[in-house]
Amino acid sequence: MKLDQILAAAGKHKSRKRLGHGEGSGHGKTSGRGHKGYGSRSGAKRRYGYEGGQTPALARIPQRGFSNAMFRKEFQLVNVASLERFEDGARVDAVALVAARLIKDAAEPVKILGHGEIRKKLTVVADKFSAAAAEKIAQAGGAVERL
Repeated sequence: MKLDQILAAAGKHKSRKRLGHGEGSGHGKTSGRGHKGYGSRSGAKRRYGYEGGQTPALARIPQRGFSNAMFRKEFQLVNVASLERFEDGARVDAVALVAARLIKDAAEPVKILGHGEIRKKLTVVADKFSAAAAEKIAQAGGAVERL
């Protein structure tokens, strides 16, 4: 006899608790909901962290300091080396970068970084440029346009 055969036979799947089947079942009358109160009513679901009306733990902890994280501007980053795929003399803006699958969203701000080399003469349009990126584009004979 194998272990998997024993487990299959010996109640591998526990049967669900059948509520409201008389007092003899052990789950009759209130069906395990207790007497009165919010939990006894139909549709009662407590939100995560609810402590029965007591001030929740998160609210009891004192607040300290301030964070500017919610005001941070997230840029989509593109390196100068990846601009090599465009035609010589092309105008590279957010729409062109989305088409080339270098960024995901044309509406989000774009920053060009200076990693790698560029030899093509491109007009690059972006929200922000690193100093190295702007210099490399200019050295290649291209132009930098800030939005």
